[in-house]
Amino acid sequence: MADQAVGIPIVKEGLPFVAGAGLSAVVTAGLGWPVPTALLGLATLFCAWFFRNPHRVIPERPGALVASGDGRILAVEEEFEPRYLKARSIRISIFLNVFDVHVNRIPCEGTIEGVTYQRGQFLIASRPDATIRNEQNAVMIRAGSGHQVLCVQVAGLIARRIVSWVSTGERVTRGERFGLIRFGSRMDTFLPIGSHVVVKVGDRVKGGESILAELR
Repeated sequence: MADQAVGIPIVKEGLPFVAGAGLSAVVTAGLGWPVPTALLGLATLFCAWFFRNPHRVIPERPGALVASGDGRILAVEEEFEPRYLKARSIRISIFLNVFDVHVNRIPCEGTIEGVTYQRGQFLIASRPDATIRNEQNAVMIRAGSGHQVLCVQVAGLIARRIVSWVSTGERVTRGERFGLIRFGSRMDTFLPIGSHVVVKVGDRVKGGESILAELR
């Protein structure tokens, strides 16, 4: 199905960065400073690219669970999730570098059962222990099938700001935009044991569009 969210080319959280860099470039150009103007012009383009908000075609396959972010599959592991699910689950981790789209998307249709923000460290997001130790925001979803799906936004070495637009009790749809992590990060999605995973480590995925697994 088509992406139902009303999209703009840049998410609103990025507008101050784009405007600030762009305005500074105009000022330095007026002062006749070519080098700062060129650097600020590049910074303006980078901010506009980083905060881009692309349209996506959401799969309609029943039971499909889509990627919550753009990037590379960092891990597919069966493990015990001790904080929120308190049960064994399948963790699929996606590493987002600074050139990836950083708008985060809901993996499956359902109801938000909880949103929990945890302060923490800013380790390199690709480290295994970043899942537990880094600053993060956990979104628990009760899927229409009755399964619980946990989606965790994890800050990284450069990422210092996690944004979430959903709240407890809210109904959400597959592929819906729900948040943002600024400047490099990681997305962890925890699925029920028995889910059929269709991606592997090293695969590139697109948030809201690429299927990670099928709930069973």
